[in-house]
Amino acid sequence: MPYEDMLRGAMRRPADPSSDYDLNPGLVLPANRVLRQAAVLVPVWLQDGGARVILTKRASHLKHHPGQVALPGGKIDPGDASPEAAALRESREEIGLPERSVEILGRLAPHETVTGFQVTPLLGVIRDDFRPVPEAGEVDEVFSVPIAHLLQPSNYLVERRLWRGVWRRYYTVPWGPYYIWGATARILRGLAGRVNA
Repeated sequence: MPYEDMLRGAMRRPADPSSDYDLNPGLVLPANRVLRQAAVLVPVWLQDGGARVILTKRASHLKHHPGQVALPGGKIDPGDASPEAAALRESREEIGLPERSVEILGRLAPHETVTGFQVTPLLGVIRDDFRPVPEAGEVDEVFSVPIAHLLQPSNYLVERRLWRGVWRRYYTVPWGPYYIWGATARILRGLAGRVNA
């Protein structure tokens, strides 16, 4: 089955909840917490050689998530009409992806991060050729991973590290030299779960 058909079918299935706390049920969250709204694009690039998901490596000097692998996206600005608009705007700014080249297939489960964001992930397909251009000062590198690797649940590992004095467990999905983890890996793991449901 072509990947686009597979992804469209997955979007018709219900999504499980998603957060950085999924693997850490003992963490108690403040009841009055205020989450900042953000949106990311899961850009699936349909190519003759197969489909690939485009990811970025954030610049190492950034205040939030320096040097981490991320999906293109960011905070929803007051001028953004919707999470979709924010994710497309950020993708154009971060990797040079024209909005007209993306067909949004739908929203994945909202994802709450330990850093206080409520992230809306948008699944989109790209059919056009384009040359990724990393945003100077924000993105060190743009790369892609075969979607076949990311849709295989057995490729996801659970690791842990100390965070604010408490052991925190999180998903990783390594690919070559790239350490894909945290919210990015959890969002991709949610997509894999829907495809394989």
